[in-house]
Amino acid sequence: MFSFFKKKKDEVPVNPNELKAFLTGKVIPIEEVNDPVFSSKMLGDGLAIEPASELIVAPCDGVVSTVMADSKHAVGITAANGMELLIHEGIDTVSLNGEGFRLFVNEGDHVKAGDKLIQFDAKLIQSKGYPITCILAVTNSDDYPNMKLHTGIDAVVGETVIAEAE
Repeated sequence: MFSFFKKKKDEVPVNPNELKAFLTGKVIPIEEVNDPVFSSKMLGDGLAIEPASELIVAPCDGVVSTVMADSKHAVGITAANGMELLIHEGIDTVSLNGEGFRLFVNEGDHVKAGDKLIQFDAKLIQSKGYPITCILAVTNSDDYPNMKLHTGIDAVVGETVIAEAE
């Protein structure tokens, strides 16, 4: 009768200091990304996922701070804990001008962990000669010196914790 007082069965509390996998795939250190802008940590520390899926979701709750509306290949999120995240699909995929990408969010949108951000066509991107490595850079990583990045693992989208901030 008073079911509105009960939590939904699938509702899991979100830890604001955890980032969950934004894709299913193999998590690698950012230093292994084949792009010097990311691998040198010029945009911040982070990690990457070699995708086994084609739907990128929010790794945490936050606000969409940046959207590459024309190319649809990257989204920025300011997490609830203040972390500034850049999620970038592929290497040099800005050159595709949005071909093979579908964007689900706009700048200013509030997102919850697991919300759809970007869908991409891996075969199309690879057929054009671009790697599909998806990068997550914490652009204000200097503010999180004790951040733990979990790499060398197989991650399941929305389930596996890939990073923790303190």
